[in-house]
Amino acid sequence: MDQILAEQLGSVQILKINRPEALNALSKSLVRELDECLDRIKQSREIRALILCGETNFAAGADIKDMVECTETEAKAFSFSPVFNRLATLDIPTIAAIEGYALGGGLELALACDLRIAAETCKLGFPEINLGIMPGAGGTIRAPRLIGPALAKELIMTGSMLDAQRALSIGLVNRVVPKGQVCEEAIKLACKIAGKAPLAMAAAKRTIDAGLEEPDIVSAVEIEAKNWAQLFNTCDQKEGMRAFIEKRTPNYTGK
Repeated sequence: MDQILAEQLGSVQILKINRPEALNALSKSLVRELDECLDRIKQSREIRALILCGETNFAAGADIKDMVECTETEAKAFSFSPVFNRLATLDIPTIAAIEGYALGGGLELALACDLRIAAETCKLGFPEINLGIMPGAGGTIRAPRLIGPALAKELIMTGSMLDAQRALSIGLVNRVVPKGQVCEEAIKLACKIAGKAPLAMAAAKRTIDAGLEEPDIVSAVEIEAKNWAQLFNTCDQKEGMRAFIEKRTPNYTGK
């Protein structure tokens, strides 16, 4: 059985985690499938937005049975960080549509996406400290940058779970919707984003990420100015501005 189900709706790619018997826990083989899907997405010129979701649960962490007897070397090889990093650095916008549990590696997977939409009944957290370990696929790095170090430390050090409203209040998720409406809301948002100029979208995402990495704000603004100016070499920039002047919908080609 495929552990990742792929469906394309126009220019939006949906990847659904399909391991319901284990609450969509992330196994090595599942993450390998995800990596293969990312390869295809990266090579596609048609796909302009990606949604990650699960049927009843997003992902209830990594599969503990796969890890319990790991040595240090084996644990490092087990890490999902390389694949999650590939997801985070895709040129296209990515959305995590979270139902049920998003715990441990599952929450780290969601944090590797650009945006997160959560069902009002979902539960999020980093329970690793209760297992004698800590987050190891970007959680200790991405969470502090998103919600600040103090809140991230509390979340990681206590191993507590948050409900959707608390996650929204601290900025861990972008929006909360009723149970059963997460995928529908994610598709609406993805379609809206996918209709924008893809080169400008990629540049905006890249610039935001570069700005977060650059400690000097003046240098960060210089990066922004350079990336902004380069977009004036694109056909999409001419099309977007001409369409605005002519009061019509632009037709972006990614060139």
